[in-house]
Amino acid sequence: MSGRPEPAPGRAGEAGSSGSSGGSSVQALVQGREGPAARSRLPRAWTIVLSVALAFTVLLVGFHSHVWPRGHSSQKPRRLYTVITEYGSRLSNYQAQRRVPKAQRELFRKESQTLESNLREILLLMEQIDVLKALLRDTWAGLHNYSGSPDGDPTEAPGQAEEMSNLVNYVLKKLREDQVQMADYALKSAGASIIEAGTSESYKSDKAKLYWHGVGFLNYEMPPDSILQPDVHPGRCWAFPGSQGHALIKLAGKIIPTAVTMEHISEKVSPSGSISSAPKEFSVHGILGECEGEEIALGQFVYNKTGTTVQTFQLQHVVSEPLLCVKLTILSNWGHTKYTCLYRFRVHSSPGGHS
Repeated sequence: MSGRPEPAPGRAGEAGSSGSSGGSSVQALVQGREGPAARSRLPRAWTIVLSVALAFTVLLVGFHSHVWPRGHSSQKPRRLYTVITEYGSRLSNYQAQRRVPKAQRELFRKESQTLESNLREILLLMEQIDVLKALLRDTWAGLHNYSGSPDGDPTEAPGQAEEMSNLVNYVLKKLREDQVQMADYALKSAGASIIEAGTSESYKSDKAKLYWHGVGFLNYEMPPDSILQPDVHPGRCWAFPGSQGHALIKLAGKIIPTAVTMEHISEKVSPSGSISSAPKEFSVHGILGECEGEEIALGQFVYNKTGTTVQTFQLQHVVSEPLLCVKLTILSNWGHTKYTCLYRFRVHSSPGGHS
């Protein structure tokens, strides 16, 4: 005996059972605490994986949308740039055309006048050739009769070549001379001019306009003072709307007018084969004072389109004092409904009738 009391068997069993039950309860408690954490580890890991995958997918799709369509959509800006460049080039060319230097425009005008003058000379030469052919035929026949040669050999007549040469020179001299043989005081190069304030407006036509890419930018219709210039050929006339119009002319000096001359082209040289736009009835008035005074009637006349191209008319009324201005009034034309064309108008005075 040790003197230490021995526990009772019942209490010892209870203690053992209670100890074992306590150990199992502690183990269950530990397992209960660890169970939810262990169960929550699996869904959290999947959540992280899915989040990373989703973020990667979003980045990939964004990069794909940013890079791949750019190569296809860049074609539209490129085409737009090409169109803008083309229209910009056209606009710059148009502006450059509008900004043509004055010297270049003047050169273009002079070249145009030169071509027109050459055309007029060609037409005159053609008419002269026809006249010369007729004269040479008549001369040949006359020389043949003069020589009395039965075979018509012109070498048998003495001096035939010299006579023919003199005749041709005489005819050419007459053709070169002015048919009127009177001074023109309404000649622009002599100092005459048109007073636009007292003159009808010019006829406007789209045909008398220069175009560039369908845009009309330069009119080239003839001005009113073209009737004061000797350059007369088809198309170089002043046109005004309708069949009635007027022009106020300041003469080269004060004169007592005695006659006027109206000139127009013939139907033979007209491109349309008609001269219905030629003036028919017209009147002439003198203006007293400095082109602003009273109008004095000098006469009313009719231009005959079937007559010669140059027709001179003696004034029906003669003034006693010199005039500086005359007014030409067209009363009708030969049937054209849209416009009337004036090629040249002259004013004459007797010798000593000017100051």
